[in-house]
Amino acid sequence: MKVAFLVAPEGAEQVELTEPWQAVIDAGGNPSLLSTGSGEVQAFNHLEPADTFPVDRQVADAAVEDYDALVLPGGVANPDFLRTDEKAVAFVRGFFDAGKPVAVICHGPWTLIEADVVRGRKITSWPSLRTDLRNAGANWVDEQVVVCTGGPNTLVSSRKPDDLKAFNQAFLKEFSAVSA
Repeated sequence: MKVAFLVAPEGAEQVELTEPWQAVIDAGGNPSLLSTGSGEVQAFNHLEPADTFPVDRQVADAAVEDYDALVLPGGVANPDFLRTDEKAVAFVRGFFDAGKPVAVICHGPWTLIEADVVRGRKITSWPSLRTDLRNAGANWVDEQVVVCTGGPNTLVSSRKPDDLKAFNQAFLKEFSAVSA
């Protein structure tokens, strides 16, 4: 199972990157860190800079066909930056067009809104995105984790770092079913 993790050069919530990343490795998968730039990305613990992580590939050089699934970590600045990058948005939309599973947590759905892929989908997120998601046509719910199969692909969403255990279990189950 090859899983793309897409983050901006800075602003990703570290735990929403590292815990799902480790879950993919523990499940025998192969995670790959993609970003809009090369070098390293700066993760954050809320609003404080945390660790840096090496980028495996720039999203402009990546192809959806190279991956089985996509994970979009949150953090306030991360998806806000990604949704302004045309290639990042096209890459995300490509997973939906290809029917490949996507997992998103916290503020990550902002990128999905920009990719115009939430209409008619059941989703959860950090509570402040509720109105944005509803305005984009999504059915927003306040649940720990939501698995939505009513669309072109499976979409797994979660609210916040406290939900990571349930999020990891849910997306791994869905990703494994597709890559089996």
